Amino acid sequence: MAFPELRYLLLLLLFFFAGSLLPDEARAARAIDDSDIRSPCAVIIDQKTGRIFFEKNAHEKRPIASITKIMTAILAIESGKLDEWAPVSGRAVHTEGSSIYLKEGEKVRLIDLVYGLMLRSGNDAAVAIAEHVGGSVEGFVYMMNEKAALLGMADTHFANPHGLDEKNHYSTAYDMALLMKYAMENETFRKISGTKVYLAESRGKEAYRVFRNKNRLLTELYPNATGGKTGYTKQAKRTLVSSAEKNGLDLIAVTLNSPSQDDWQDHITLYERVFDSYRMTNILPEGTIKAVRLPFYKNRVYLAEGFAYPLAKEERRSVSVRYRMLKPKREWEKGAGMPLRSSGRRKFI
Repeated sequence: MAFPELRYLLLLLLFFFAGSLLPDEARAARAIDDSDIRSPCAVIIDQKTGRIFFEKNAHEKRPIASITKIMTAILAIESGKLDEWAPVSGRAVHTEGSSIYLKEGEKVRLIDLVYGLMLRSGNDAAVAIAEHVGGSVEGFVYMMNEKAALLGMADTHFANPHGLDEKNHYSTAYDMALLMKYAMENETFRKISGTKVYLAESRGKEAYRVFRNKNRLLTELYPNATGGKTGYTKQAKRTLVSSAEKNGLDLIAVTLNSPSQDDWQDHITLYERVFDSYRMTNILPEGTIKAVRLPFYKNRVYLAEGFAYPLAKEERRSVSVRYRMLKPKREWEKGAGMPLRSSGRRKFI
């Protein structure tokens, strides 16, 4: 008689903290007080798991300025057109605000436009990207909102690809953290976001352009920074999305509507508090689950990927893991010659 591949059987893995079930982010956030962060809206999350370590008005809808360009960049990257040469329209050239000084009629590689978008925050680059990838700015904005919905950005609406103030253009600190988490899973985005200086080609009067990153966390202020995007308009004030890595933790921080350059220090404070308090902890290793000792399942059930979670020291002491196995079909039991018990459990230290 043929048995099913028991190693693929579903396991329900639950881990518990003394006194509460995850996620109870309020307990984890006590190390950071609202008064420590001057930005009115802020959040810091783990890039791998999405755990929220601290949040302050993280779900308030606010104007977001040029951090909008994270969405523009990831859509351009995912379009598969990065090696194509995009024509520059008059609409792109005459877009107000920050610019990489494109010339009407020239052609620029899409990947170079993305670097100009992310490093120099070129609004002209944003429009050129939107027209090439979406067929029009309006078509691209539709793509942006569709992507936001897919990512669960429930409190976000885009009205343009660059972030200039418009009535119906807004997001939240939490939604922008979700977007950055998704974008940082893309190797090309990670590389672009973490680049300090880039030399771009051109087909036209400009032989090349040099883009230097405006993200001072990355270029001078914080050695653990790995990427991010700055933003500013009169209505949105300062907005900032950043990422940092240390001790096996990859973190994402977002602040919105900061009235001054305190946002740099806000991000550093958030990172240092979390890095000091948490470590990525292996809950279950990849491979055969040795804790499952019941004869029917023994040496037949494994995890294709290990499971790790960022935990504080006191949390690591109180984690336990419970395994609940699928009840086998009658013919499985008959073939194995034994019944199945319902569960197994071990303490995690």
